[in-house]
Amino acid sequence: MSFWELVVIAVVALLVLGPERLPGAIRSVSGFIRNVKQFGQQMQAELNDELRVQELHDKLKQAEEKGLLNLTTEEMQAIAELRQAAADVTNPYPPTNTTTQAQQAAPATPQSEVVTPLSSVSTNPVVTDDKNHKS
Repeated sequence: MSFWELVVIAVVALLVLGPERLPGAIRSVSGFIRNVKQFGQQMQAELNDELRVQELHDKLKQAEEKGLLNLTTEEMQAIAELRQAAADVTNPYPPTNTTTQAQQAAPATPQSEVVTPLSSVSTNPVVTDDKNHKS
């Protein structure tokens, strides 16, 4: 669209919707356009992934037809990529340590430190009467 076509559309929208509803309509239209763009990008990414899977599948078939002997570098890379993908599927999460970062960052408490048991701590709260208290 040219600049003047956009100006005509803006003037017509202003006349039809009025100045009160025009900002909301612009936000709605821009949100719709943003959603359409995101959908297009997601579909393109999925298609690229599917094409890559199909390409790897074809390379694997070629390698199997050769009996996995005398493979080209592309076929060897495809097999390595498929093995990595299979490993990622069978073990999707990396192993976690039993200690957390907070435990690693906390200093170790000395053995000689005396710990007061909870039973010896007073459970009676201190109550103050602010109404009768004069400063």
